[in-house]
Amino acid sequence: MSTAMADISIFPEQTTAPLSRRQALWGVLKRKPLGIASAALIALLVFTAIFANILAPYDPLSARPEIRLARPSWEHPFGTDDIGRDVLSRVIFGSRISLWVGLLAVGIGTFVGMIIGLVSGYWEGWLDLGLQRVMDALMAIPALILALAIVSVLTPSTTNAMLAIAVVIIPGNSRIVRGAVLSAKQNPYVEAAQALGCRHLRIIASHILPNVTAPILIIASIWLGNAILIEASLSFLGLGTQPPTPSWGLMLSSTGRAFMEQAPWLAIFPGLAISLVVMGFNLFGDTLRDAWDPKLRRRG
Repeated sequence: MSTAMADISIFPEQTTAPLSRRQALWGVLKRKPLGIASAALIALLVFTAIFANILAPYDPLSARPEIRLARPSWEHPFGTDDIGRDVLSRVIFGSRISLWVGLLAVGIGTFVGMIIGLVSGYWEGWLDLGLQRVMDALMAIPALILALAIVSVLTPSTTNAMLAIAVVIIPGNSRIVRGAVLSAKQNPYVEAAQALGCRHLRIIASHILPNVTAPILIIASIWLGNAILIEASLSFLGLGTQPPTPSWGLMLSSTGRAFMEQAPWLAIFPGLAISLVVMGFNLFGDTLRDAWDPKLRRRG
């Protein structure tokens, strides 16, 4: 009887089924309220960028010298800058630049890095050696320094800053994808497909790429915050978005730095926007990582 009872108690643990990614993500969000907060911050950024024309109370480029450096009030909640432009409106429109640059730069950098990682990890050999040495050389340069060097060669603009950030993203993504591909190649079904004579592109698309999607999405979500921070840094140094286009980094560099003591709100609100968005993407990336961890995708 005792043996039967032991078998019954052990049985549920032996038949635990893996959680789906959606269930795992929801479980992590329930256990980590910061994950819900980060998702809310990202949703707020997207909503603000899309409906900036409706949400902004004033034209971000309209100057009113008679109310220059006005303190925060009900009429201007974030105050005004040195030529009378509404800071709240400029922060709202600045979200468009940050989101646009972040999405495009991360999209380009992730796609190119994924292709390099797939090619390098699947074929290996001299191709892998050559590609990875180039990636190592790029990774040896600090991200901001590399972006500064690229934009300095090109004309300072939002587009060139985006391309520079994409180049910064490529090496790290390629290394992560390469490692995942090397691991996925060891699966029996990949070896079986190779033995059956399946084409390389079919093996990559059908058997390897689905297994490396999770790390790609996780690293991309984390890089979104870093890309926004790098764009703000480039704009702060005058190598990114050019005036009078509203950009968080440019607002910190121009009026924010010049009037730090006289009008501290010119630096506080753009800096706060950058901090919240970067923190939101980083926390959401951590949540995705926990949700797709195989150890956490078990019932019980």
